[in-house]
Amino acid sequence: MLRRQISFGRLGRRLGGVLGVALAAALVHWFQGGRDAPPAAPPASPSAPAATRAPDGVPAGRYTLAGTVTKVADGDTVTLRVGGGQHRIRLDSIDAPEAGHSAQEPGQPYAQASQRYLEQLVGGKTLTAQCYEQDQFQREVCALILPDGSSANRAQVAAGYAWAYTARRGDYLRDKAMPELQRQARQAGSGLWGQAGATEPWKWRYECWRNQRC
Repeated sequence: MLRRQISFGRLGRRLGGVLGVALAAALVHWFQGGRDAPPAAPPASPSAPAATRAPDGVPAGRYTLAGTVTKVADGDTVTLRVGGGQHRIRLDSIDAPEAGHSAQEPGQPYAQASQRYLEQLVGGKTLTAQCYEQDQFQREVCALILPDGSSANRAQVAAGYAWAYTARRGDYLRDKAMPELQRQARQAGSGLWGQAGATEPWKWRYECWRNQRC
C-alpha cells in the first residue's frame, strides 16, 4: 500500500511538471499574440512575367515601337522615327477616307479633314505604337497610344474621321470598341457623318478605283 502511494505520488509530480511546462508555453504564446496570429504564408514562388497590355483596353500587341511622329500621310497612316530609323505605321482597326492619287483614283470627301485631325492629335509627338504585324506594304499595323492612355485609332473613329474597319466580316477589326464609337459618331453627325451617302473606303477602292464607278 505504501509503495503504491509512493508510486502515485511520483507519477503525480511528473504529470504536474509536464502540465506546468505546457501551461507556461501556452501562456507565453498567448502573451506574444499567437492566439490571433494568422497561419504562416507559404513561401512565395517566382511569378511568370506579366503579359504586355496596352492602356485603356486597347488589345495587346506583339511588340511596341516608341518614337516621334514625323509625318501624317492621311487619316490612318503616319511615319514614326524610332532611333535612326523610320517606320510607316498603319493604324489598325480603322479605315479613313481615301486621299486622291490620280484622275483614275480620285479622293473621297473628308480625306483632308481626316488627315488634318490626325495631324493635330499626333503630329510631332513622341508616342508608343502597340503593334501586331506588318501588312503587304511593309507598314507596321499598330494602335498609336495617346498620352491619356487611349489610342489615336479610337479618336479618329469617335470624331467621325474614320470608319471601324469591318470589311471581310471584321477580319481587320482587332479593337472591338470601334463599332460602338462609330455608332455614336454617326448618331451625332460628327465629321464625315455630316454628309449624305458616306461610302466606306474599302467599297470606294473597289467601286471607284477598280471599276471606275465613282
